[in-house]
Amino acid sequence: MFVTHLSLADFRSYATAEVALQPGATTFTGANGQGKTNLIEAVDYLATLGSHRVSSEQPLVRHGAERAIVRARVQAGLDDARQLLLEVELLPGKQNRASLNRASLRRPRELLGALRTVVFSPEDLALIKGDPSERRRFLDELITTRWPRMAGVRADYDRVLRQRVTLLKSLMGRSRAIREDAESTLEVWDESLARFGAELMHARLATVADLTPHVADAYTAIAPTNNDAGIEYRSAIGADSTTSQSEIEARLILAMGERRSDELQRGVCLVGPHRDELPLSLGELPAKGYASHGESWSFALSLKLGAFALLRADGVQPVLILDDVFAELDQMRRERLAGMISQAEQVLITAAVPDDVPAGLGGRRFRVDGGEVSEESDAGS
Repeated sequence: MFVTHLSLADFRSYATAEVALQPGATTFTGANGQGKTNLIEAVDYLATLGSHRVSSEQPLVRHGAERAIVRARVQAGLDDARQLLLEVELLPGKQNRASLNRASLRRPRELLGALRTVVFSPEDLALIKGDPSERRRFLDELITTRWPRMAGVRADYDRVLRQRVTLLKSLMGRSRAIREDAESTLEVWDESLARFGAELMHARLATVADLTPHVADAYTAIAPTNNDAGIEYRSAIGADSTTSQSEIEARLILAMGERRSDELQRGVCLVGPHRDELPLSLGELPAKGYASHGESWSFALSLKLGAFALLRADGVQPVLILDDVFAELDQMRRERLAGMISQAEQVLITAAVPDDVPAGLGGRRFRVDGGEVSEESDAGS
């Protein structure tokens, strides 16, 4: 799939923008702060209903405006001329509105799956150097891209988790009699958390098993060293990709019962996929704390390229978005990366310096200056 046209109204720095796109590589160049990343952020927002740069939606609406509109026309594939028109109206503090082919949707998340993207940006170094939550979010975003219905499962899990934590906190310091009276209520939340948590964990485990060889191949291609890039999934209940969803659910319920007194004492939920980790390794050493800056950058990029390869293996052709990637790579790695992405149906690239992007990648190039987007001559000419 690929985007054929992008329209913005009051999104980030753009009062309006109309950008015609084509399959293949498209590069947006310009000095920092001119709005090039805002364009690819808008494309990704339509695919994920989130930003890879900020956690809230207020910064996405142009200063002084009350709302923003992001709209894109998406073609199904190079050999499939069917098109969809996707639109999201961002309303900070209110419920966003979304439409598909101009027909309003009940919930914005019904748009998920119509466009799929894989984004790599400098912020993704946190996948290697950051907290476990960064790696969990990466994995959860990938499973939602693979199976859009998992967005609902994630939302249900988060809702039950918040309610269960609220109950646990309310029971802190209470008498044993009050705690015993609340036991039946807590068991209801245990069952709900285990049900949604098992579905989420089962999808995570399957995805890690499928993703690992793609990441290893990508790392070898980008940073040929003696180190092998490895991923594992670590949970308190000891599940792996061969563990059934029903078994995971049973183990979660058992573990919550075993940790009940600790949870009541601390007022936190100590069991569930929100506590799990995704350890990354280079050779025999953990990547976090041991990988150099260059190795960390290569590993983070390999995670995203691995995700891209996995989706293609699933039969999906996502839009690959590379935000200011080539500047961090030496010439050899730039050429290697260009070769790896050349078969993608659509690649959207941002770069401050045009020469950072290998000329052999070809495609169209746009100059972004002060919010104005203008096409330059063909990069391959």
